Amino acid sequence: FSLTGKEALTHFPSLGPSTNSAQGKVHVKQCDLLKLSRKQKRLCRREPGLAETLRDAIRLGIMECQYQFRSERWNCSLEGRTSLLKRGFKETAFLYAVSSAALTHSLARACSAGRMERCTCDDSPDLENRKAWQWGVCGDNLKYSTKFLKKFLGQKRIGKDLRAKVDIHNTNVGIKAVKNGLKTTCKCHGVSGSCAVRTCWKQLSPFHEIGRLLKLRYDDAVKVFSTTNDAVGHSELAGPQRHSHSPKHPASPRSTDLVYVEDSPSFCRPSKYSLGTAGRTCSREGNCDSMCCGRGYNTQSRLVTFSCHCQVQWCCYVECQQCMQEEVVYSCKQ
Repeated sequence: FSLTGKEALTHFPSLGPSTNSAQGKVHVKQCDLLKLSRKQKRLCRREPGLAETLRDAIRLGIMECQYQFRSERWNCSLEGRTSLLKRGFKETAFLYAVSSAALTHSLARACSAGRMERCTCDDSPDLENRKAWQWGVCGDNLKYSTKFLKKFLGQKRIGKDLRAKVDIHNTNVGIKAVKNGLKTTCKCHGVSGSCAVRTCWKQLSPFHEIGRLLKLRYDDAVKVFSTTNDAVGHSELAGPQRHSHSPKHPASPRSTDLVYVEDSPSFCRPSKYSLGTAGRTCSREGNCDSMCCGRGYNTQSRLVTFSCHCQVQWCCYVECQQCMQEEVVYSCKQ
């Protein structure tokens, strides 16, 4: 399961008021529309609400990826995504991580929002969640989300396949990023805000925070190769040594590192991986030199209309004037 881009363009029929039988048929049809393996389709059909959650996760992952790379040469466009996923670039690593993070996040939120039939609010025993439920609070169920995700992704033993090891490692980096963002939130109930009764629940960080963390991991991604661990007799991922005191032994990547196996293309010119950077808007003081790959950039002025001089009128509406201002736009040359 990863972001190919095709799924996000699929429009599902909505689950409107109808019989359970009709809803079941719609749910199965939604599962069939998604690009899933045979096993994943079976799991999807058995989990009412999962197809909608998968669709939400795909959209969430794509939007966050495009936001994080909006100023980069590779802007996470849908064009070239399928070819990119076949390679072991840094960009591929980010796609696997943001896909698994989005799915983990969406599943946990779907449970607490009541959109999944087989899971509900977080039930961590240490937080007395049932008291929270009485106050109408429902914690995000990350426990169910991660447990189901392992079954859904089907991570099995992969022997000496370096690329498979890399993909699973990056998938787990995404899941771990969501786990690290899980916070305990508490609220007081009582007269005049006193803490006579306090309820606590688990809450996920906004997905933008997770996306920002994964982008930092991308910036510091580690190039790896496969090495045999003599102690246990099987191959492991290894990268450059972090510390000079042990130069003979390659270092294993940390569980939070994004890893890749081959250097990325420049993404400057159109290829099977991207459309290139020609015509992309850029910031003259910021990234034009890098994004335009030394080809230079065009400068264009345009008039932009916006609301201005807004005032609140009695009683209930805002009145604004329309103003215009000149805006300078920079775009990369062909």
